[in-house]
Amino acid sequence: MLAKLVRVRDVKQFDGVESVLFVLKTDADKGILGDDKDIASRRKHFGTNTFKKPSVNLLQILLKSLKDPNIIIVLLFEAAISEAVLVKEPFRGSLPPRPIETVSILVIRDGKDTCIASSEAVVGDVIRLKAGDQVPADGIYIGGQSLHIDESTLTKKNDLVEVNNSTNVFLLSGSNVLRGNGRMLVTAVGMDTALAEIISPACVNHDHKSLLQKKLHKLTSHIAKVGLAVSFLVLLVLLVRYFTGNMRNNGRKLFIGGKTSIHDVWKAFLGILATPVAIASGAIPEGLTLACALTIAYSTKKMIVDQALVRSLSACEAMASATVICTNKEGVLTENTLQVREFCLCEEYFGRGTFSSFAPEILDLLHEGMALNTTKIPPGSSFEHIEDQIQNAILGWGIKSMNMDVQQLKERCTLVHAESFNSEYQGRVLIRRNADSRVHVHHKGTPEAILAMCSRYYEETGDVKDINDDTREALQGRITKMKMDGLYCVGFAYKSVTAEHQIDHEGHFHPKLKEDDSILLAFVGLKAPCREQARKAVMDCQDAGVNIKIITKDDIHTARASAIDCGIIDPHDTSTGEVIEGTTFQGYAEDERLEKVDNIRVIARASTLDKLLMVRCLQKKGHNVAVTGDRVEDAEALREANVGLSLGNHGTDAARNCSDIVIMDDNFASIARVLSWGRTTYNNVQIFTQYQLTATIASLVIDFVTAISASEPVTINIVTVISAGNVPYAMLQVLWVKLMVGTLAAVALTIDGPGTKLMQQPPPDKNEPFITNIMWKNILGQALYLISVLLTIQFTGESGYQLSDKEKDTMIFNIFVLCQLFNIFYLRNYEGGILRELKTKRLFWGIVGMIVVIQFAMIEMLKEFACTERLNWMKWKVCIGIAALSWPVSLLIKCIPVPKTPLFSRRNSQNSSYSRFRSSVWL
Repeated sequence: MLAKLVRVRDVKQFDGVESVLFVLKTDADKGILGDDKDIASRRKHFGTNTFKKPSVNLLQILLKSLKDPNIIIVLLFEAAISEAVLVKEPFRGSLPPRPIETVSILVIRDGKDTCIASSEAVVGDVIRLKAGDQVPADGIYIGGQSLHIDESTLTKKNDLVEVNNSTNVFLLSGSNVLRGNGRMLVTAVGMDTALAEIISPACVNHDHKSLLQKKLHKLTSHIAKVGLAVSFLVLLVLLVRYFTGNMRNNGRKLFIGGKTSIHDVWKAFLGILATPVAIASGAIPEGLTLACALTIAYSTKKMIVDQALVRSLSACEAMASATVICTNKEGVLTENTLQVREFCLCEEYFGRGTFSSFAPEILDLLHEGMALNTTKIPPGSSFEHIEDQIQNAILGWGIKSMNMDVQQLKERCTLVHAESFNSEYQGRVLIRRNADSRVHVHHKGTPEAILAMCSRYYEETGDVKDINDDTREALQGRITKMKMDGLYCVGFAYKSVTAEHQIDHEGHFHPKLKEDDSILLAFVGLKAPCREQARKAVMDCQDAGVNIKIITKDDIHTARASAIDCGIIDPHDTSTGEVIEGTTFQGYAEDERLEKVDNIRVIARASTLDKLLMVRCLQKKGHNVAVTGDRVEDAEALREANVGLSLGNHGTDAARNCSDIVIMDDNFASIARVLSWGRTTYNNVQIFTQYQLTATIASLVIDFVTAISASEPVTINIVTVISAGNVPYAMLQVLWVKLMVGTLAAVALTIDGPGTKLMQQPPPDKNEPFITNIMWKNILGQALYLISVLLTIQFTGESGYQLSDKEKDTMIFNIFVLCQLFNIFYLRNYEGGILRELKTKRLFWGIVGMIVVIQFAMIEMLKEFACTERLNWMKWKVCIGIAALSWPVSLLIKCIPVPKTPLFSRRNSQNSSYSRFRSSVWL
């Protein structure tokens, strides 16, 4: 009840702090007793301050996996690949250290301040909060001053919330303290907090099928239906032939009305039934699931080298269909370090230049403001990363360019009090010069806030002048110019104060100390340069038909400049996209937002809600969206996106747990490589699908024609080798061809790495069929060639070519295998040339060599076991020639025009620009 009271902020049910303190047996000043017995009792009754992840039933996973025997084959071949190939390729990079997110907090136990880990907090604890802290649990405010909270983690809004005793006493776990200080009484921990409602669903690994898996399932279902229809037709024809007396054995009718016994009829029926059962079972292309699993497993292993850790296997191929990537700017498109680029004293621009002409008093004040106004932001703050960069960059620049001696300043001045600085709100310090006891308040913050509190400014000569309207307008123009150049702007100001207006009795800034009538010192502009590879990666993604959108907390001018630097928008072409602020995006009506979302390239001053709204709008427009995130509040956007990309270096555990892929170096170039791997995965499966269906369709047709044309009892010969039925005398042939077509070919055709050609085509349309028209043309053309050749040998081999029955079957077996081998060569991508393939694709050539050796041995050495007949050199040349002829046949098929639009495509008109995807240049 108490936990729910805080979560829903039920003021009516809240009877005051004293009643809650009484119920929880704690004291506002002394806290809980805090001994082992007390702590254990509170954890027993209220739980621990940790979040539970869903349990994993390994037995269920194992049983589910064993339902598909191909999984075992995948594991064996993956192990072989790892030993043969991957182990020889050392990891080029380093796994980022996992940050420990259980930060220290200060609580009051038994009247004493005690430092504990946030996970050790219990219900009833009294916790001290200060600027930069993260609220570790749900609770009630019981005292403090000017406590302002950022609740965007929970509300997804960037509004600053004031917590006090009158209007708002509730504090929620996961929110961040931006200003002031206070004490809170913990009322709920762990899974009973508001934060648990966000994190818990994010940690659940829902077993959803990916787009590719759905398409493969749909394809195999259709093929299975066709196979069942063919097998039923074969059964019907064979039964009619049997009962009409047209089926004979050694010239004798198998059925004579009134004379054939029931036992003989039943025996004949079972023999007839074997043929359609074999056809039906062979109609399902089992190798498709194997190929999909194999190529994804191989790709995910190789992606680790490219700084991408795949947490969800389906995400690898889901990236193939990504049409939009919504990305952070800081540390992803730009470097993780800031550099001072500009320094302005009032209206005068000094670049990063010299300061020899500055009056000593100005330099002393600047040194104090830069070196002493650098309060460290505690770990866990949502502002920690960028503010630390700003402070460190300014401090380093001051030491190097302004000859600032930090140690001497600390000896010369006494720090009386300090409040943390962040990019949204100004920080300030109160210092006393030891020599003359002069006291100054130094302000540092956003230039607009600093300018607003200043009525005067310093010139470099040391003269102080008033800021009139013209000067203020000129200064505002300078600020705007710096931001339009893509700079983070920080303003510095100071004010002398008297002893009576310093700090109050609690050690805080005195309420009478107003933030006005300060003297402006300077503006400093900093910039994080665009990553070296980011601009090219952005261009690669754009060439691949993928739009890039930036969602950042930067102001609109800085965000636009950064987007120009990274190549996301063209400053000379207004059609390249729109730059708006988050409040504007949220203010749109639903229809207007959907209309504008495609053209928006940058959202500045964005909140978490803006990122979530962007993902949802794009998905409603038919886009497949990949989104980056690094904070706890990004969890929902990462979960709802088609592909969630968390940042490994500066991301939180909560963000990683919600993501599909972890980008370990936070680099956008790595995201582009993930996109390339996704395209490659998708196309590798398409290639193998074409290969598998060619053999399957040829088999089905030959099975049908052979079965219904036979006057003798049907014996399934080697033309049905990819069927899974019981082949009486060619079992070894069947097993070998099943291994080759379903497994070895899958390995050979699905281990291609990313190439450049796939990144020059638009992404596949999720509404289009998995098999394109070009693929159907190739499948049907190759299958027709194979059918015509094998049926010709089947029906004319003995009479027309003087082949014995066994020689005929052996040549059919040999031609079928060799045609599949040549088809493997034809379907591969030789982007780097054949000589490079010989050097780099050793596994592929090893598989080819294995197929050749085993096939030769099957015919020439294992004829007793394989039911084959040795072939002379002439017959071998005929077999090889027929198989080799499939290449020019394929080239002729390539010249046949087909409609670009798939025949049965359900096209999304809003996404038609992506519907022109062609499987690949070699299909």
